[in-house]
This record gives sequence, C-alpha cells and structure tokens, in this order.
Amino acid sequence: MFRELLTEIVSGADGSIGAVLMGSDGLTVDQVTTDPARGDIEAMAMELSVVLREVRKAAQQIEAGVPEELMIRGASLTTLVRVLNDEYFVALALQPTASVGKARFLLRRAVPRLRENL
Repeated sequence: MFRELLTEIVSGADGSIGAVLMGSDGLTVDQVTTDPARGDIEAMAMELSVVLREVRKAAQQIEAGVPEELMIRGASLTTLVRVLNDEYFVALALQPTASVGKARFLLRRAVPRLRENL
C-alpha cells in the first residue's frame, strides 16, 4: 500500500526524484525512486531524520508546536518533508525546476491515507 501511495506522489509531481516513508529512527518503511543515478534517497532520508529531530527540539523550546512540514532547498535539490506522527515522516526529493506547490499539495493529500496504513 505504501509503495502505491509514494508512486502516486512521485508520478504526480513533475521533477520528482523519489519519495521515502521513514521512521524517525532512520529505518525505511518503503521508497520509490525515479532516477537511481540521481542519488541515494534512503541515505538522504536517514540524514533528514536527524534534522527533523533537531527541528522538533527547537520548536518545543520556542513553543511553536509540533512541526508539520519542512523544506530544504539547495542549488541542485529541493526536499519536502511531511510529518505523519511522532514515529514516521514522508520525504519527497525534487529537481530544482519542480513545482514545489504541487508537490506540497500531493504530500498533504496523501497524509491521511499514509497515516491510516501505519
């Protein structure tokens, strides 16, 4: 079920490189990659689990509430992270030319179905 949802996200967002559903412990639940030569999506998400943990700590310290979404934009890669619950998140890697707005919409739309199947 997860692969189908990740595939739906990746195929719907032009410029997608891949998506991964990962535990906050850094263990991959499932992933979909459109271009394996573009990089290791799983390794990227493992690093994001560390970043997300620190963002959660910072948000707690400033009483900002629980983070729901995170975006990291670089010259060659944009990464969107959507938090599903305390244990899981989904990350979507995009080419710099991708439509971030559409990708965010697709992630947001998939969240209830991903949560339901966890």
